[in-house]
Formats: sequence, C-alpha cells, structure tokens
Amino acid sequence: MRRNAITLLIPLALGLLVALLATEAQPAGQVYRLGILSPAAVPNPAVAAIPNLVPMGLRELGYVEGENLVIERRFAEGQLDRLHGLAHELVQRRVDVIVAVSNLAIEAAKAATATIPIVMGFGDGDPVSRGYVASLAHPEGNITGVTLEAGTMLAGKRLELLKAALPQAGRIAVLTTSEPVSHMQVQEAQQAASALGVTLVVVEVQGADYEGAFVTMAAARAEALFVLASTTLNRDRMPIIERAARYRLPAMYEWREQVEVGGLMAYGSSVVALSRRVVAQVDKLLKGARPADLPVERPTQFALVINLKTAEALGLTLPPLFLYQAEEVIR
Repeated sequence: MRRNAITLLIPLALGLLVALLATEAQPAGQVYRLGILSPAAVPNPAVAAIPNLVPMGLRELGYVEGENLVIERRFAEGQLDRLHGLAHELVQRRVDVIVAVSNLAIEAAKAATATIPIVMGFGDGDPVSRGYVASLAHPEGNITGVTLEAGTMLAGKRLELLKAALPQAGRIAVLTTSEPVSHMQVQEAQQAASALGVTLVVVEVQGADYEGAFVTMAAARAEALFVLASTTLNRDRMPIIERAARYRLPAMYEWREQVEVGGLMAYGSSVVALSRRVVAQVDKLLKGARPADLPVERPTQFALVINLKTAEALGLTLPPLFLYQAEEVIR
C-alpha cells in the first residue's frame, strides 16, 4: 500500500517540478516604451487632448503604465526651439514608438530618427506635400498616423453654416494664426464670403494675446466669429471661448469638444474619436507592424454640433432649419 502511494506521488512531484521550472523559464512580460512629443504645455487632465487620450486608450487595450508600459512625455511648453532636443531625448530613451502631436513635433521627430516608428497625432495639411510620407496609402518610411488634411479644408462649409445660423450677420471676424494651414483656410473662407455676401475681418493672434485680438474684432464691429482649424487655437480653446462669451460673439469652431466646454457650434470630427485611431496604430506598431504598411488615416465623417445653452446666454434664437441640420444639440 505504501509502495503504491509512493509510486503515485513520484509522478505528481515530477509534474509539479516540471511546471515550476517551466514557469521560471518563461521570459518576463515585455515592457513597452512610448514617447509623446508636443510643442504645447502639459494639458489639464480633464481636457480632451492627445497626450491624455492616448494613455487612456492604450489602457483599454491592456497597456498599463507602470506595469507593462513606460511613457516618456516631452512638452516644449510653447518654447518651440526645444522640440528638436526633446525629440533626441526620446530617441536616446530608446522608445518603441513616438506619438508626435502637431506638425512641428512631427518634423522634430522626423529629424531625430529614421528608424523609430512615428505616429502623427493630428498633423495639419497634406503630409505628402510636407514630405512626411510618400503617399497616404503607402507611407514607405517610419511615419504614419492621423492627418487632419480633410478637416482643415472645411473653411467654406464652416463659414456657410455660421451664416445660416446668423442670417443677419454681415461682418464676420476670422481668428487666425501665422501657421501655413491658417493661410490656406483664409483663402478658402474669402472665396466663400464673396458668395455669401459677407465681409471678413481677418485677425491674426499675436503670440497668446487673445484679448488684443478680440479688442480688434470689437473695433471692427464684427457680428460673429469664425475660429479657424488650428492646433494652436484648439489648444487655447478656453481663452477664446471665454472672450467670445464676454464680447458676445457667436462663434464657429473646429471640434465637438470645443462646443462641449462652451463654444456655440462646431463642424468637424471628434478629438476622442480620432485619438482612438491613433491608439489603434500605436497598438499595431508595438505588436510589430511596420509604419510603411499602415496607411495614414484622416477624418471622413463630420458633424454639426450646437450648444443651446451658449445660444441662450448670447440671446440667440437659431433658425429651426439650421437646428435641424445638427447631428447633436447640447442643451
């Protein structure tokens, strides 16, 4: 009986030993390193911004910061001459992927490495003409991601919708920056303004002097405001939205998220929705995909979003037909 018990125990013990050795022989879980490069300041955690949304999206896919994910964040805090140095820091940290937020960050990352995959976190304009990729379908280099090329070519449509909301408006201020993508939108808006019978008051913000820009608009007797699609103007959404309310200027914006925090209306995509596309590409690259094999993505669906609370605060009664066009009305 005792011999039989021993005979049974030996295989069990050997089985446990083999299992233990196999467990010890398994390599430790891989830790991924992600770099995030931005020309802006560290965003408020409550703001819908790429540096906040990407880690959240990756967590949903099982990448947990502090466990199997290390995130190297580099923010230029508006000091654009620091971007190239920060990009080289990420290369030295041997990150697996760099998410570059805005054209300036993309260009700095591109100059720093030709081998580490770079994901465009919303580049403005055409990435092909800028030399980032060979084509949208076949990038061919180490850069892929999401471009806002389509979203920044909607100036005419946004101006048309703003006029539909305010049929009486004859003078519309256009808030712009010195960025090349802003100049292209101004040209498109001017063509649309001619057909709509409105006069544009183009105001370029100097540095971060938004108060000065709104003083100029008021002096020009602007009746409404068109905020151009711009990484800078989206970043500074709160100073703009607060002044639009104070100067009582009904305004059109680029992003749904700008309307959520008090803007009157927007026609465009969603930062959150497009960030999920950035996260999906980062996930594929971390799992071994090549940037050259991942087509550059761009927004294809655009929605009109209206904030009725803001309209009421401005004393506006929006035309029923205009409201009918809205995909979403925030009450």
